[in-house]
This record gives sequence, C-alpha cells and structure tokens, in this order.
Amino acid sequence: MATKEPKKKNSGRKIPRPTNPMVTPLLTDQYQFTMAYAYWKSGKHQERAVFDLYFRKNPFGGEYTVFAGLEECVRFIANFKLTEEQIDYIKDNLSVSCEEGFLDYLRGIDCSDVEVYALPEGSVVFAKVPLLRVEGPLAVVQLLETPFINLVNFASLVSTNAARHRFVAGKSKTLLEFGLRRAQGPDGGIGASKYSYIGGFDATSNVAAGMLFGIPLRGTQSHAFVSSYMSLDEIKDKALRKKDGSSTCQDFVSLVGDWLRKIERSDSLRGNSADTNKSELAALTSYALAFPDNFLALVDTYDVMRSGVPNFCAVALALSDLGYKAIGIRLDSGDLAYLSCEIRKLFCSIEKEFGLPGFGKMSITASNDLNEETIDALNKQGHQIDAYGIGTYLVTCYAQAALGVVFKLVEINNKPRIKLSEAVSKVTIPCKKRIYRLYGKEGYALVDIMTGEDEPPPKVGERILCRHPFRESKRAYVVPQKIEELLRCYCAGNSDKNEEILPPLKDIRERCIQQLEQMRPDHMRRLNPTPYKVSVSAKLYDFIHFLWVTEAPVGELR
Repeated sequence: MATKEPKKKNSGRKIPRPTNPMVTPLLTDQYQFTMAYAYWKSGKHQERAVFDLYFRKNPFGGEYTVFAGLEECVRFIANFKLTEEQIDYIKDNLSVSCEEGFLDYLRGIDCSDVEVYALPEGSVVFAKVPLLRVEGPLAVVQLLETPFINLVNFASLVSTNAARHRFVAGKSKTLLEFGLRRAQGPDGGIGASKYSYIGGFDATSNVAAGMLFGIPLRGTQSHAFVSSYMSLDEIKDKALRKKDGSSTCQDFVSLVGDWLRKIERSDSLRGNSADTNKSELAALTSYALAFPDNFLALVDTYDVMRSGVPNFCAVALALSDLGYKAIGIRLDSGDLAYLSCEIRKLFCSIEKEFGLPGFGKMSITASNDLNEETIDALNKQGHQIDAYGIGTYLVTCYAQAALGVVFKLVEINNKPRIKLSEAVSKVTIPCKKRIYRLYGKEGYALVDIMTGEDEPPPKVGERILCRHPFRESKRAYVVPQKIEELLRCYCAGNSDKNEEILPPLKDIRERCIQQLEQMRPDHMRRLNPTPYKVSVSAKLYDFIHFLWVTEAPVGELR
C-alpha cells in the first residue's frame, strides 16, 4: 500500500505578492544575470547550491539585532516569474549577446525547487548566525541574492532601531511612529511603519501602513491647524450632544469660556492662564467638537504654560461636563522634561480643585526629533511624559545607514565551500548547518551554537563544548536548561517537509517582545553591552579549520 505524502502546511494556499509591486525578479544587480548566463553556458545552472544569509556585526553599537523581512522574501519567491517584457530587457542589456536557449531557460524558471529555512520573523539574532538558508538550483538561488538582501537589510535595521527605542523608553510608555514625512521615499515610509511596529512601537501616523498591515493609527493636529483659526466666531456649529445621548449642549463654546474663567479665578491655578491666545482656544474647541471622544491637543503653538495648557484644560473640563474624557496634550518643542512636570502639576491641581478623578493622569505626549539619547537624557532628568512620537531618527536609522547583510555560498553538490579572507570576520562558515539557542537556569539565552547538519542535536543537561568559530582560545562548556532549534522550513520546494505558516504581524511583534525579554540585561544595555556568544560545535570547528588549511594557498620563500 502506498504511503501518503505529508501535507505541507502552506499547500493549496495562495501566498500574496510582495507588498511593493517594484519587488520583481529584475530588482537585482546586473551581475546576478551575467553569472546566471555563465552558469547556464557551462552547464552548472542546475547544480544544487546552498547559500547562507547573515550579517557580520550588530548595528548601533549594540549586541543584538531583530530579524525582519522574512514574509516579503517568502512572498517574492512564491511569485517569482519573469515576464516576456523583462526577458526582452535582459536580452537587450546584458553585457554580451546571450543565446536564445538561455532566454528559453529564463522563461521556464521559478522557485518551485527552492527550499528556504529561516529563523522566525521577529527573532532576536546575532552576527554570523544564518538568518536564512536557501537551497536550490545554483542559477536560480543566485538570482535571489540581491532582492533577499534588500528585503532583509532595512527591515531588520528598522526593527532593531525600534526595539532599542522601546528598551530605553521602558515597557510602560506608548511609542508612536511619526516618520512618514522624513522617510526615504514612499517604500521607506511604509516599510519603516511596519517594522517599527514589529520592534515594539504601538501605533503609526501612516494611514497607508495602517490599512496594509492593520497597525493602529494615532495622530493629533499640526501647528497649521491651530494657527488657521483667528477667533471663536469662526466656529459655526457650537452644539455638542452629551456622551450618553440624553441631551445636547447648544453652545459648547460658551461652556468652554465659562471653564476658562473658572481657571483664571482659581487661587491655586493663578499665573497659568493670564490672557490665553483666543485663536488657539478656537482651534482646540473646534477640534474637540469634531473629536470629543479623542481629544488630544497640540499646546506649544504660542506659549505652553500661559496659553496652550490652560486653553486645553478649559476645553477638557467642558467635555467632562458632557460625559467625555479628553486624552491629553502633545508637546513639540521646549524643555520637555521641565514642561511635562509642570503640566502634570497643573493637571493634578485641577483634579483636586474641581474634584475630577483621573484628570491628573491625562496623557502627555512628546515629539520634536526624539531619539535614543534624548529619551535616555529625559529619564535621567526626570519627567512626566507618557508617550513619545518619534520620526526622523527612527525611520531613517540616522545612527547607522545599513546592516551589512551578506549572502554566501556554503555548499554545492553536497560539497562544503568556504570563502577565505585576510580579515577573519569575512571568512565564511561552510556547509549546511543546524542552529540551536541554549538557555541557562535563569531563563536567559546563553549562547547560539551551530553544528553540522548531520550532527546529533545537543541535549538538555548535557555538557556541551561551545567554540568560537575562528579563535582557538575562546571556548566554554555550557550545560543548557532549555534548547531551541532556530531554523524552520518556510519554503519546502519539491521536498516533503512541512512548511511553517507565516504568522500575522501582531504575532511577529509579540515574538519580538518575548525574545527581547529572554535576553540578559547586560546584552541589552545602550553603552558597552556584553557581547553575546555565537559558537560552533567542536566537530564543526575542526572541519572549518581543516577546510581553511586545505583551500588556502601555500606561499614559497626564495
């Protein structure tokens, strides 16, 4: 009786195209096609090749990276197919006139025979550890190099940048991505919103990203909105229905004015509302009439403490009379630490003066070119900020331009290959590998270890020798309390292996948060973090150095 073929988890399920329609087989470097032609010309194009995608150094002076971009890689290869128009372009633009047989070959290729093994997206990863292992026909896998690097590089860099901002801000703070207007083009803006969310941000101002990925949207108003009003007379519809629907306040503007006068007369609040800017009051009142359930106001257009905050409080108190609860304020300039503390005092004074529970705890959001260093400085100064709106430094990865992802051949026709270099950091780790994360008794990750594919897996409680791939004296024994195998199959090609289902974005974000919590604090700190150990098994170490000696040319002295 014939045995049933194992059902793939993704079988029968259409994988969508890449989010960006510009991600096609032509999104690559010219030399990928010239190499593919040379492979075809010499008959090597169908040889089975294995490539590792990894990076050599963690970004931002840190000791960890968040892996992102996997879903877009899977989408790309699931829909990989050259059109006639693209093939005509290749024919006309290769450095030599290629034979018609090669064009026929291009017409027939797809990624149906390509296998992709990867760490789950959102994983915390480290230098030298393969994020993806790609197996398939040599020419086809070669064509995947540049797009894969492109799809992983920026995604992982932004996710890491977001995670670092989350770490310095703390778990309790709300992080808002406000970077679309400063991003490097539309694709940079969309990608930054998605991958900032993976890295731990709570919401975005980017409406397109919200629609595409289901990221929560947040926003307030700009200084232009506030300064566009000249007087309260510009508000035509002054009526606002109570939240419970029981009745309607016909003149909400007058109710706001009454509350502003109460604030001005209050002994405990005197000095904070001396002749506020009435055009600003008109703008905030108008906004509250439009969004009574979501009133968050920008208060630094004219003067924060003498105008913006008292005007906001008058509107918020009027809303409270009708059963609504204002969200809070946003600061976009000035001494953020000092102002946030003063605003909190004022909120608490109003709560006490007028008996309004919760008024003192209203949200204070800060923006204005914030970054890791600024937030760290605010923490040291002491502040009352609840949420940060971060743009330029987050989405442009201002502190580091690129991650430096590489895609290296490690095996062909079941024969391991190694790339040598005078710079040891550029020497590759050959052959197909399995990767394990070993955890200690306190639950923290201790070390990642790579082994040859055919080596027996490490066992919990077993004493394991972990070796630095290239430095003989760097080694340690580890007795793991938990072991996690990292590489999983996401594209099985023609093999019978089960494919992992691509998780929703929220699950990827949750994985990232959980993984970061499993890292030792000294690996996470901003300054002088402890290096995380990436190692190889004793057997793989011996094989690397045997192959190194075998492949390295021997000099001769005369």
